[in-house]
Amino acid sequence: MTDTTTTTRAHDDGPDEAHRIPEGVDDATVEAVGKLTAALEVVEQARGMLYGVHRMTGRADNDLVEALEALDEAGHGDLARQIREDLFGQNVLRYRWTFQVVEDYDDHYWSKWRHWEQEARDRLMQGRRHVYEAQLKEQNRTHGRRDHEARPAPGE
Repeated sequence: MTDTTTTTRAHDDGPDEAHRIPEGVDDATVEAVGKLTAALEVVEQARGMLYGVHRMTGRADNDLVEALEALDEAGHGDLARQIREDLFGQNVLRYRWTFQVVEDYDDHYWSKWRHWEQEARDRLMQGRRHVYEAQLKEQNRTHGRRDHEARPAPGE
């Protein structure tokens, strides 16, 4: 049986300074900023999916070129021409290719989320990130147990 306990080490005495609750900040504020950060993380995930749509749509367009060439080579040039004229290079959304959708999302939505989440952290948490999550970790980990340390050891 493996011993999974350790003696308390410096890296096991709670969150590092960057993740501790700033002096004078109450739990309700920590939780509220944590919720704002969690909401931003959903926007970040949606942004990633949008970039995935952008990349996959580009890939589909490239694959379409190959398919149209194959139709041409198989003797179906008229059908290939009709598909090329109607589908190839078409806007994905009205008036936009996916790069324009991504840029619009970034410029008019995602950037505002990033700004206001940062602003809230700067005003209320001295700019510290993930303070709420660090407090959850402190509550949920088994203090003194190996693989439950508060933070990496120096140099790790």
